[in-house]
Amino acid sequence: MKEAHIMAKADIDWGNLGFAYRSLPQRYVANYANGAWDEGGLSSDATVTISECAGILHYCQEVFEGLKAYETVDGHIVTFRPDLNAERMYHSAAYLEMPSFPRERFLAAVDAVVTANRDYVPPYGSDASLYLRPLIFATGEVIGVKPADAYQFRLFATPVGPYFKGGAKPVRLCVSSFDRAAPHGTGHIKAGLNYAMSLHAYMAAHAAGFDENMFLDAATRTHIEETGGANFLFVTKDGTIVTPKSPSILPSITRRSLVHIAEHILGMRVEERPVAFDELSDFAEAGLCGTAAVISPVGSVTHSDKVIALPSGMEHMGPVLQKLYDTLRGMQLGTIEAPEGWIRRIC
Repeated sequence: MKEAHIMAKADIDWGNLGFAYRSLPQRYVANYANGAWDEGGLSSDATVTISECAGILHYCQEVFEGLKAYETVDGHIVTFRPDLNAERMYHSAAYLEMPSFPRERFLAAVDAVVTANRDYVPPYGSDASLYLRPLIFATGEVIGVKPADAYQFRLFATPVGPYFKGGAKPVRLCVSSFDRAAPHGTGHIKAGLNYAMSLHAYMAAHAAGFDENMFLDAATRTHIEETGGANFLFVTKDGTIVTPKSPSILPSITRRSLVHIAEHILGMRVEERPVAFDELSDFAEAGLCGTAAVISPVGSVTHSDKVIALPSGMEHMGPVLQKLYDTLRGMQLGTIEAPEGWIRRIC
C-alpha cells in the first residue's frame, strides 16, 4: 500500500523545494453571513473575490494559523497537534470581534484538504512538509469603524522545503528600537495586523545585516519578549530551560510542545517567567521556536554597540536545543512515540 502511494506522488523535486507558495488542486472554503457559517467544502478556485469595501481591506479584521502535515516513517500522513491551532484561532477571532470557526470543523477542514492533496505531501526523508494555512477574514462591506457582518474561512495547502536548507545555522539578532505589541494589545493573538507592524522593523534589521529582531517589552524595554514571528527558548549553564512569560507574547504551539518535552519526557528543569535582557549573557544557549523551523539557534544578539555571543557559538545548535529539536521532529515523523493526542493521523 505504501509503495503504491509513493508512486502516486506529484512530480516535484522534493529535495530542492523552497519555502514558497504553490497553488494545489483543492482548498476548503466556508462563508459566514446572517449570523451563521454555511456548510462549506472543498474548492478548486484559488482566487478570492471581495468588494472594495470589504472589512479586511480597511480595518484589518483577519486572523490566521500555520501548521504542517508530514509523511511518517511508516507511510502515514499526520498533523501535529492541530487541535491547538483550532483553539488558538477560535480565541484570536473572538478577540477581533469576528465569528470563531468551530474547532471540530477546523479539524475536519484540515483532514479534507490534506486528503484531497495527499500526493503533494512530501515523502518521508525529504525534510519537506505540506504547509497548511487556515485564515478568517472580513468580506462584509463596512465603511464606518465597526466589525463586518460577513466573513470567509479558507484553508489552503502548499508543499514547502525546510526553512533552513542545509540545516539550521545560528542566527544573528539585534534588539529592535521598535515595539512589537503594546501592553493589553493584540500581541497574544495570531492576527495579520501584528505581522504587518513587524515588517518595517524586520527590513531595518536586514538592512543592518541581522537575521531578525529581538523585541523587548513595550512598557519598560527591559524584558525579552519574542521576535516578529517566533518565541524564545533559553538554556542556562546548568541545563535549565527558560522561556519568557508575558501577556503580549503569542502562545507558540511549538514552544509549548518543546517545554512539555523538556520537563516531562527528558526530565529537564523548566522555568516560564519574565526574562530580563540583562540576563542574556548568562545563558549557554538560545533559540527561536516556531512551526516553520521548529528551533532556530541564536548565535549572537546586538544591542546598540554591545554584542552578546552565546557560548554555543555561530557554527551549530547547542546540545540541549539539539536534543529538544531531535525529539520533537522524531515525534512528528513517527520515529519517537509522542504523548497521547499529539499526532492526528489523517491517512
